Amino acid sequence: MLLFFKLLLSHLLGDFIFQSKTWVDHKERKKLKSGYLYGHFAIHAAIVQLLIQSWVITLIIVVTHAAIDIFKLLVQKSTNRRKWFFLDQFLHLVVIGVLVGWIKGFEFGTITAWTSENLLIITSIIFLTIPTSIVIKNAISRWDPDPDEDSPDSLEQAGAYIGILERLFVFTFVMSGQWNAVGFLIAAKSVFRFGDLKETHDRKLTEYILIGTLMSVGIASIVGAVVRHLL
Repeated sequence: MLLFFKLLLSHLLGDFIFQSKTWVDHKERKKLKSGYLYGHFAIHAAIVQLLIQSWVITLIIVVTHAAIDIFKLLVQKSTNRRKWFFLDQFLHLVVIGVLVGWIKGFEFGTITAWTSENLLIITSIIFLTIPTSIVIKNAISRWDPDPDEDSPDSLEQAGAYIGILERLFVFTFVMSGQWNAVGFLIAAKSVFRFGDLKETHDRKLTEYILIGTLMSVGIASIVGAVVRHLL
């Protein structure tokens, strides 16, 4: 399990934390001519090697990751971008699972702080930040009533940061067994949102925000419950 969490953590860091939207957009425009594409592979290799300290595993992960990403860039279109996002992530996780199964518990590296318990918590927290925001955004993109993210009536990326904080609070509450606090958080957010939604008289926007909120809280609650059970 320790090797699995290390590889999962490296994937989350490489694919989400250390890869900006600017990089993704540039790769989709330039495809194989994008320097960011190869920079992404280099960063991913550095993270895997740092955590695993095995050039064999690093090489396997980076080569398979590159193959999946390049194939996705070549066949992806604007009409099926959302589907390819989830398929791409699924294939990366399959590779990690197969590799861990093949290694069968061999441990690499000397960083003793990376226990299974610590890595489980760290990986869960990182997953609930930018990765989950991107997953939710792709999942509900078909219903987005306002695709323009740079609305002058809203702070830049405010919704994404609110969602991240919301999930981290929920995760903390669930880990500490304070389920009542989760309900209080949802109620408090609803109160603040109610005035804005009432003024807009936009049912689609209300439903869109509701779906996003429920997905955000639901994912954080499930992750928290699973982690608490495993620990």
